[in-house]
Amino acid sequence: MSRSQSKIVSFAVLILIIGAVGLAAACKKHDHGTDSSTRTYRMGFTTSAPHPQLDEIIQSLTIWTDHADAAIISAEVPWDSLLNGKDPVILVQGMYAELVNIYRAKNMKLWVYIDPQNGLDRHSDSKPLVARGKSIAQTDMQKIYRRWVVVLDSMLRPEHLGLALETNLIRLAAPDSIYQGVRKAVNAAAADVRSVDAHVPLSVSVQAEVAWGMLGGNSSFVGIDIDFADFPFLQELGISSYPYMSFHSPAEMPLNYYSRLVTGHSLPMFVSEGGWTSADLSALSVQSSPAQQQAYIRRQGQLLATAKAIGLFQLTFTDLSLSGWPASDAAGLYPFAFLGMVDTNFVAKPAFATWDSLRLQKLSE
Repeated sequence: MSRSQSKIVSFAVLILIIGAVGLAAACKKHDHGTDSSTRTYRMGFTTSAPHPQLDEIIQSLTIWTDHADAAIISAEVPWDSLLNGKDPVILVQGMYAELVNIYRAKNMKLWVYIDPQNGLDRHSDSKPLVARGKSIAQTDMQKIYRRWVVVLDSMLRPEHLGLALETNLIRLAAPDSIYQGVRKAVNAAAADVRSVDAHVPLSVSVQAEVAWGMLGGNSSFVGIDIDFADFPFLQELGISSYPYMSFHSPAEMPLNYYSRLVTGHSLPMFVSEGGWTSADLSALSVQSSPAQQQAYIRRQGQLLATAKAIGLFQLTFTDLSLSGWPASDAAGLYPFAFLGMVDTNFVAKPAFATWDSLRLQKLSE
């Protein structure tokens, strides 16, 4: 799952304040139940808010950046703007440059992940492409995506660059023409980036629950050998995981839940998106609680340590107030509306203390 958040980010570029922010007393508490005194992974979020409103975006950004040492930009290609003839250089400048300046001022490492497909519906092309009768299967759309990737990398200079999200889920859910279009575009984009940037590590992300056979009718571990074969440029691997849709409890997740995905491959891995809902999702027959979410963050520390991971990201720092989002997006966002470390009123959940306990461990890179 990758949320297209260009609307949020475009608000965020108006932010002119950088600096220390006083933390609420609830955010100062720490969970001392974690096992290790060190960590190998950086931790962070992307810009999110309960509603796509400037004041809430500022409030969210100023809090979470004091609880992180990395940031991720994870979004779909802005197809509408690019197909309307907007210059990608001007778009990147307007959408992301000031936001990245804030991250850099706080000494954060930056991951950038570009989604050429539909982040909320892996069965389909991105909504703007569908509305125009276009598809990533078409060569001209692939060229637009490739140009966008190169411009983002050249202007933002991220430490890590992801070229597609949840490739195994796309292969499972979407028509083969879409998957083959993604595969062709991503491999071409990797070559494009390498022609101008010899250093940034390149990756795609895979969906952990698909790899473990929990989606698509499988009952045993499937792995990601096809992804390694289809994207031979991989230097590291992103992992997407929303295990509350497959496990009743975080304790059920095996300790090698992440590490098994890269068995036989010597490359770094990181959680590029994920989370555990703090609320029941009756429409999905999911039962959870704030305590379950806190147990998940504690389990994350164990899984990441086992995998010697280099990063942990959640795409939402706050819960989402779905009534404030367009109806066309609200249904797709419902499964992910209660993943935040704080609720829609910015009140810290128990999981936030556990997140900070992991973050306060010494970082050994």
